Formats: sequence, C-alpha cells, structure tokens
Amino acid sequence: MNEPLLQIKGLRTHFQTDSGLVKAVDGVDLTVPHGGILGLVGESGSGKSVTGLSVMGLLGSRRARNAGGEILFKGRDLLKIANKELRNIRGAEIGMVFQSAMTGLNPSFRVETQLTEVIRRHQKIDQAAARRIALESLELVAMPDPARKLKSYPHELSGGQRQRVLIAMALSCNPELLIADEPTTALDATVQKQIVDLLVDINKKRGTAILMVTHDFGVVARMCRTVAVMRHGKVVEQGIVEQVLENPQHAYTQTLMDAVPRLHLTREERAVPRSLRRLHEVIQIAPPAPEPRKELSYAAAQ
Repeated sequence: MNEPLLQIKGLRTHFQTDSGLVKAVDGVDLTVPHGGILGLVGESGSGKSVTGLSVMGLLGSRRARNAGGEILFKGRDLLKIANKELRNIRGAEIGMVFQSAMTGLNPSFRVETQLTEVIRRHQKIDQAAARRIALESLELVAMPDPARKLKSYPHELSGGQRQRVLIAMALSCNPELLIADEPTTALDATVQKQIVDLLVDINKKRGTAILMVTHDFGVVARMCRTVAVMRHGKVVEQGIVEQVLENPQHAYTQTLMDAVPRLHLTREERAVPRSLRRLHEVIQIAPPAPEPRKELSYAAAQ
C-alpha cells in the first residue's frame, strides 16, 4: 500500500502526421495514490486526454505510438504487458468515463444491454446476476427510477442521466482507478455540480482513486487533492490544490487562473466588454475606458 496505485514516469506519446511528428505527451510524470484524486488541467491540445488514453491503451490510431516512459499500475508497467492482459485490466481494474455520453453509449441498444455486456465481460455470471449489478450501479450513481432507466435508450435520457450511465458502467466492476475525461463539459452548471459531488461521494464510499481530466479549475478546487497543470505535452506545475491555486508559480498556471471568470466586478469593470476585460487580465494592460453613451434625440434618430 506504500507504493502509488498509478505512477507515470517520463511518458511520451507521439503521433506521426502528414505535417510531421506531434509530441502530444512529452515526458509526463504523474502519481495517483490509493484512494486519491488527481486533477489534470490544461487547455485544449495540452495532452491531458491523450495521457488518460495512454493509460487505458486506447489511443486508437495507427499513427500513435508510445515513444518511451512507464505507466506503473500496482507495480506493473501497462506499456509492457500483453494486449489480452491489458483488456482484462481495462474495465475491471481501471474504469474510464468519456467526455461525451452520446458517443460513449450505443444509441441502438438499451441501457441494460450495454451495462450487462460490460459486467459479463469481466465477471463470470449469468444475465440475471448481471442485471442486478447493473441496477445497483445505477442506484450508486443516484439515477432516478433506475429500474425504468435500465429499459431506456440513451436518447430517452437527459444529458446528466446519460453521464450517470457512463459512470455506472465504469464503476460496475468496482475498479480501483477511475479516469474521468472531462465528464462535466457538455452539462449545465447545476448538473455539473451534481456529477462532481457524485464522484467525490464515490471516492469516499468506495475508496476509488480518480484521475480527473478537466480544464475547469472550479472542478479541481471542489474535488481534487492534488493537481497537475499541462501545456504542450508537458507538466509545468503540480502540487497540493490549495498551494497551486492560491499561489501558482508557473507563468502559464498564473495565466489560466487569471482567465477564470470573476463574479465580483466593480461597476467600471462591468462597463468594459468581456473580451477586452479578458485581454487585459491575460496580457496585463490597462483596459480602455468605456466610451460615454450618446443620447440621441427623437429628431436626430429620424
């Protein structure tokens, strides 16, 4: 138990494209302890999702290759084990929640069919037992009327409910590690909070470790204990959440923090267009003063 559950050392994942070699992940070091929650933050294209897919062995492209490093899960290097063994680990010991529930679920099959298929793939049980576990999984993620939702097709569910199905699917075999790739991006603010609270609750109840891939510092502050900031395939800063968010050391982290919308603005600040205000916050120049509003008479308007 002293060694981390997941330890990534010097991971390099490259893609050969028509424009040349793209180093999507270029020497990343990360650690997720047993029962811990690590937030992996960065803008689009920073390499955070590719890092999660590398752990799962789901790069899905002939042009992708692991150019070096180690992915140690419970001491085993996932980059060196056979594909059959990795398929057994994927789903049973490491679960993944993808960003878009509509692409993560098959629209042609009911929720029950998709859940029981995953369960029976990793557990030698009959259909009735698999259905009981599927129902328990939906209850775990606080799905309203779970028995009826089992009989539903994905398009019959709301966005938040579809995301709960994906989480239930990832947790149905009780994995030790859950990789959540932007699970709240397409949801409204209220549902986002529900999903984040749900993941925190699962972490507390089951002790499931979570690698939370996100661009949202609000999610990081709410649920993560440690955070790593990625840019251009590299980790530029990492540490305890409170330390990184309250006193960021790297210039890129400071820029990301400055870009977080602020709720409490003065009347003068609100008068400046948001795009110009954001520009001021990022490049630190004085915002232009708002032009005085011109009052037109009725005659002039005609």
